[in-house]
Amino acid sequence: MELKEEIKRLLVTELKLENTKVEDIADDAPIFGEGLGLDSLDAVELVVVLKRKFGIDMGNMEEARKAFSSINALAEYVQQHTAAK
Repeated sequence: MELKEEIKRLLVTELKLENTKVEDIADDAPIFGEGLGLDSLDAVELVVVLKRKFGIDMGNMEEARKAFSSINALAEYVQQHTAAK
């Protein structure tokens, strides 16, 4: 499964985005705010999901903010940090 699609599926299932389909999430759309409408509690949950699924620690908030800007950015972040292991 392509990484971007896997991340979208994680968002929908783990954050319980009941009215959102994986195919409706644009790769370049914002994840938070006007995009998927996620909030700070969702961000915390997403950090936990990424740790569990990919073994990634998102301790640097500036990096996390950039990574959470879109599916494209998050997929790139995951690739960079899983390849480094």
